[in-house]
Amino acid sequence: MTIFLAVALGVFLIVLLRSTIPGGADRWIEKHFVASAYGLPPREALDNRRAGPPPAAHRAQERQDVADAAWQGDWKAADRYVRAAGDDWDARWDRLELLQYVARKDSAWLDAWRTAEPANCDAATLHASLMVHRAWEIRGSAFAHAVPDSDMKRFRAMLPAAIEEARRAALLDPANPGPWVVMVTAARGAQYGHEQFEPLWKGLVARAPHHYEGHGQALQYWCAKWYGSNRQMMRFARQAVRKAPAGSPLAGIYLHALSELADRSSAASLPVTPMTRSLLKRIAASFDQVAPDDERLPVLRHLLAHYMLQSMMYGPALEQFRKIGPWCGAEPWRKAGNPIMAFEAARGRAVKLSRARPTPTAQGYGMAR
Repeated sequence: MTIFLAVALGVFLIVLLRSTIPGGADRWIEKHFVASAYGLPPREALDNRRAGPPPAAHRAQERQDVADAAWQGDWKAADRYVRAAGDDWDARWDRLELLQYVARKDSAWLDAWRTAEPANCDAATLHASLMVHRAWEIRGSAFAHAVPDSDMKRFRAMLPAAIEEARRAALLDPANPGPWVVMVTAARGAQYGHEQFEPLWKGLVARAPHHYEGHGQALQYWCAKWYGSNRQMMRFARQAVRKAPAGSPLAGIYLHALSELADRSSAASLPVTPMTRSLLKRIAASFDQVAPDDERLPVLRHLLAHYMLQSMMYGPALEQFRKIGPWCGAEPWRKAGNPIMAFEAARGRAVKLSRARPTPTAQGYGMAR
């Protein structure tokens, strides 16, 4: 009975904290919170146009030059751009995604590339990926029951051809994981069962064990709205955290899993568990090893700060807000309708509930280029 009462008291205190302290924190934020006193950018400096700083000028110019060249019919610039990534498979995929965006507007240059170099794996992979994207444009992002039958039939009819195109691309360069990312992406729409999906996944990780986009697409396959469950999705996400190598943002896949879980749950917040807190700490440490100019990092830091707050890790959340700086155009805050107000409230809660003391303000803020 004593143990039962202790557990019951602990649960009661958590519920009490959640129901009373945030309200008091909100009042304090409204009347007394001065962000700059805690090493944070002032409210007037907040920028809701982006999740993080813009890319370096030279990087943005390089992308624009490649796009302009492609639209003018020069596919060789695109070829050089992809090849320059070497065997950094994450970077190589990011470059293919840019070229996919370019090809969505005008793919004549891609057709010319494939005609000139039919044995080029990157060109074939890009074509297969574009096929998948066009199929998904027809389907849309709604749940299956809300998609018109005619659109769903067209969607499902297009994906087998895209997978077959990706299989042919894989034969052109057996070491390249790009075609396998395409197949893993298309698998859920093509209604692949677990036995069909598993060889695709093994084929991908055999070539790139820590491929970020590949893991993101596999996470979608394992979520409850497709061919998995909450339990399978979270197990997959925890594995991503544990195997994330130094310098990779792969651990952030777990944060996307939490978002997926939250989107499908009627609960106001996620359950606070020692495992969740331990994983969030591990993710924070992993992010500190990622290159500061990695363009995936800002979005992930916003999610990390958000879920740290939900897990009552107020001090660590405040540290993330300091690293984020003035950028607040990210999903956790956009959902509220006014990202600046939501971001400011979240920062204020982190300060108030962590009992942080004012700090000197003679410093730069957050992520910069």
